[in-house]
Amino acid sequence: MGPTVLDLHDVVFRRGGNELIQGVDLTVRAGEHWALLGPNGAGKSTLLSFCGAQVHPTAGTVEVLGRRLGRVDVQELRRDIGHVNPRHPLQGALSVRQVVLTGITGTVELPMRWTPTPEQTARADELIAEVGLDSHRESRWPTLSQGQRGRALIARALAAQPRLLLLDEPTTGLDVAAREQLLTVLDRLAHTAPEVASVLVTHHLEELPTTTSHALLLAEGRVVAAGPVADTLTTASVSAAFDHPIEVDHDGGRWRARALPPARLHSA
Repeated sequence: MGPTVLDLHDVVFRRGGNELIQGVDLTVRAGEHWALLGPNGAGKSTLLSFCGAQVHPTAGTVEVLGRRLGRVDVQELRRDIGHVNPRHPLQGALSVRQVVLTGITGTVELPMRWTPTPEQTARADELIAEVGLDSHRESRWPTLSQGQRGRALIARALAAQPRLLLLDEPTTGLDVAAREQLLTVLDRLAHTAPEVASVLVTHHLEELPTTTSHALLLAEGRVVAAGPVADTLTTASVSAAFDHPIEVDHDGGRWRARALPPARLHSA
């Protein structure tokens, strides 16, 4: 059992009089790959923001990489966290290599008067090759497809050698082929960076990498089920989380979900 990377205990979050997160517990250890699933408005992105040291809870405790929010310099802590967001706000025409290098500086654009070391450039090129973009190393951000951008952002998130990787709906806007390419990259990370823990937010079971080891189902800010993925993503638990009869199955390492007639839900 690896060291604890994330430890959320009895976390509550209120905004505008509404309790968006209600007493959530979550423990993630090194090398584990968690999925956060649930319907729109369940609180998944809010929960991910605690994991990324972006938001503090109203109540409860959040420890990220052994450091408790409220007692630590969050800017320093965030340098040890890789974040993949398909809505990355880059507006300029950086090359893929330059985008990946911003993962080292922790900025959207490259800082003025900053020059990467030969070792940092080599690290960026190695990651670009790992995500299958070697031939696009000098391609400019505006010319990339959404799928290529997603893979570039994974390389960017890994550039600073984080211990924790957070993925916020990374397959948003991708067609089937681009989605499968990105999931292949994520599956490969379990072998190329086995010590890194990850947390991935999605609405869709079909978008889970085969290396997903654990899952947490969230509904209306509460945990419906959590634990090893095979014990958590059951027909009964997923149906309860989405408040709709859904049949779940697992084949070839991938998960599938489809509507289930209500009469069959009770026998599943």
